[in-house]
Amino acid sequence: MTDLDHPQQNHLLNALPIAEYERLLPHLECVDMLLGEVIYESGDELRYVYFPTNCIISLLYVMENGASAEIAVVGNDGIIGVALFMGGGSMPNRAVVQSAGHAYRLRGQLLMQEFNRYDALLHLLLRYTQALITQMAQTAVCNRHHSVDQQLCRWLLLSLDRLPTNELKMTQELIANMLGVRREGVTEAAGKLQLAGLIHYSRGRITILNRSGLEERVCECYHVVKAEADRLLPPPPGIS
Repeated sequence: MTDLDHPQQNHLLNALPIAEYERLLPHLECVDMLLGEVIYESGDELRYVYFPTNCIISLLYVMENGASAEIAVVGNDGIIGVALFMGGGSMPNRAVVQSAGHAYRLRGQLLMQEFNRYDALLHLLLRYTQALITQMAQTAVCNRHHSVDQQLCRWLLLSLDRLPTNELKMTQELIANMLGVRREGVTEAAGKLQLAGLIHYSRGRITILNRSGLEERVCECYHVVKAEADRLLPPPPGIS
């Protein structure tokens, strides 16, 4: 196990009091999260929750004709499977691995046992859910009112915030599916960012070269989501 695969690389697990963390630790199972893998489909009964460490999961709404658009990204800041502890049991969206890596899987029944203790985990997960709702709402606004260039900058920054490195393994086709736009639009937008020296894109790998440059180009949607997450959630491990 590397440092990047340790359970406490997930910010929620890292924020738990030691007693609560140690109750969960024997039941946390490290699993590979492969690029493009579907974690659950709309309407699936959720048996597990996932705590990503060095991968990113996209939450997508899929239309009857197969068209899709991303509503949120989840990485080492959060958890996949909020329907379990919110009482829904299933989600109306699809969850797909956007950037490959690892996550820790926990049986839903065990999560609920801890949740129902009304200790730190309950309050932490509810605050995370509020931050996730903010991200979903702002994404809807962004997709309606901002350019593909701005959406791509927002998407790159949100992804970068949830990864331990500055590199994403992604195809332009997958990015287009996430943003709900044509692949040609992503190709043009990524080309502009590369020409400006902000990213390097080659063979399914995007390397962020100039984060501050992306922040100068991005719309306010990124800053709204980040500010709410910073307000509600614990800082990453190692940051006081």
